[in-house]
Amino acid sequence: MANAKIIDLQFAKRNDRGMIEFSGDFILLKPIDMSKSNGKLIYGVNNRGRLFILRDLNNGTNSNNPQKEEHFGNGFLMREGYSVLWSGWNWDVVEGSDRMQFDIPVADDNGNMFRQKSIAEMVNNKSLEPEKWKSLSPSNSRGYPSANFPDNSNDILTVRDSPMGEKTVIPNKEWRYASYQNDEVVADSVSLYVDNGFEPGKIYELIYEVESPKIVGLGFAAMRDALSFFKFEYQDLSGNPNPLIVDDNGTKKLAIDYSYVDGISQSGRFITQMIYQGFHIDEEDRMVFDGARIEVAGAGKGGFNYRFAQTSHHPWDLEGNYMPADYPPFNFLASDDAESGGDNDVLALAKKMNKIPKIIITNHAHEYWTRSASLIHTTIDGKKDSSVDENVRIYALNGAAHYTPWSRSNPIAEHSINVMDIHPFLRSTLLLLDDWVSNGILPPESKYPKFESNTLITAKEHKEKMPVIPGMHHPGRNLQSPICDYGSDFWTNGIMTQIPPTILGHYPTFVPSVDIDGNGLGGVRLPELVVPLGTYQGFNTRKKEANSPNYMFPSLGSFWPFALTKNERIKNGDPRLSIDERYGSKETYVRMVISETNKLLKERFLIEEDAKKIINAAKSLSWPPMKLNTRPYWKQSY
Repeated sequence: MANAKIIDLQFAKRNDRGMIEFSGDFILLKPIDMSKSNGKLIYGVNNRGRLFILRDLNNGTNSNNPQKEEHFGNGFLMREGYSVLWSGWNWDVVEGSDRMQFDIPVADDNGNMFRQKSIAEMVNNKSLEPEKWKSLSPSNSRGYPSANFPDNSNDILTVRDSPMGEKTVIPNKEWRYASYQNDEVVADSVSLYVDNGFEPGKIYELIYEVESPKIVGLGFAAMRDALSFFKFEYQDLSGNPNPLIVDDNGTKKLAIDYSYVDGISQSGRFITQMIYQGFHIDEEDRMVFDGARIEVAGAGKGGFNYRFAQTSHHPWDLEGNYMPADYPPFNFLASDDAESGGDNDVLALAKKMNKIPKIIITNHAHEYWTRSASLIHTTIDGKKDSSVDENVRIYALNGAAHYTPWSRSNPIAEHSINVMDIHPFLRSTLLLLDDWVSNGILPPESKYPKFESNTLITAKEHKEKMPVIPGMHHPGRNLQSPICDYGSDFWTNGIMTQIPPTILGHYPTFVPSVDIDGNGLGGVRLPELVVPLGTYQGFNTRKKEANSPNYMFPSLGSFWPFALTKNERIKNGDPRLSIDERYGSKETYVRMVISETNKLLKERFLIEEDAKKIINAAKSLSWPPMKLNTRPYWKQSY
């Protein structure tokens, strides 16, 4: 029963014991002395094979094989006593850079290979010049190879200017299945070479034939079973002991009292779908994690459990709009919500089984612009705020981008890049979840933009409310996720027969309103936003020369610094008060930062050590702050 929802599982080859075999990498970090463990295991859901927890919570340097001291940064997780686990779950991760691998069987109907058409969408987001070739799948992921490789005569490649734009067919003689390596065109079944190159900002859509689908839903079973073993079992089937056992006066006992899952972006969408489909319950009817933190997943789930699924495809603003990810249910409804009927409730199955983990969902301003984040807390028709289950907290970190970039420039993005530091918020919400699960200490009430507080508005209204900042290009729109018809067999059997899907309409989505400076209202507002040195927004439009200028670059936000003096802002035609007008002195600025920091500390949206760092960063800031548009000032203190 626990595996019944895995699409095509009945077509998996079985071994001599009648079992289905799959395997993957895993990494476990634990205290050398388990008596110093806090009794809690964090499972970091890898993102396209990459490990982000040490970067995001420890301020460590990126590594998919953490070995060096620099990978562990400030040691936050280790100092708190957590054990940390990662394992493979997504089959399509390209090898290299120690990215986690996961090997699963294909669906095979007694030797008859499954074959159907599939879609790949490609956009040049890297250069203002045409790219010669593109992989069929984004983000270091492997796509399904062409079943007819190297022949392309039955396949169709089109190009268009926008998601709903008119498609122009590119003649088959002008493209081939190939990559471009060392100044040579190399035949390649999972890459596309176009003679005239991929122009920036154009959407290239390939409809082609694929065969031998992977049984992708086994990724849910892999994560579930890994957590189940480390939380509940003393040894594996071969007799190897669970390394998370502790010796208590001669008696062996499991060291883990509570387990949490943590996922950012794609990984957060994976957790959402896992809960929705009941894969957080193991084959012994036990809940494998007690708490979940779902970060910057917008309103999405993903390509995690259907035939020929590819885990990296999902809607962005410009490309991938009809990839299966943004579909209902979206809400996490209160149990007594009489209007829900379970049709728009991610928790419907968990409630039926009476196994609901504690869940903290965080989105940033960017997810309201390009990942339809408002859908998780509005009714599906976009007419009112929805209810939220007592086991769920939703927090919107206003003003922030998808992540904290390390540079303020990008060749495609039009504006200076928003580098608001999200890491203190990530640490605090982990501890909020931990206290909630392990000590019964309720976290703060959900905090996000709402209709009832007039802090949730349309993108058109947002444009009208924004101050006229010199050089600002406002898109006047945000992603409205399409309502797609993938064919009558998709929602029941996971088989897509309508390729490309028919778009029947769009879900209404909304963005946070703004104050007089253009900074977001509603949700959690860090001192950078409340005591600002400029305007932070979650969108960043594409440069005109990058084409599609009213569409947004993935993951990035924008930052427009204030003028230093009144004369400067008047000269520039900037309606926002200058830094000198609003603060007068560095002492006033620092005093205001201290006040706002202490408010967040009291609310528990900051922890003590991060509060001190934020205050020290303000104190060490040069005054007047001359380089706001070139360097993230918070780096100086981290």
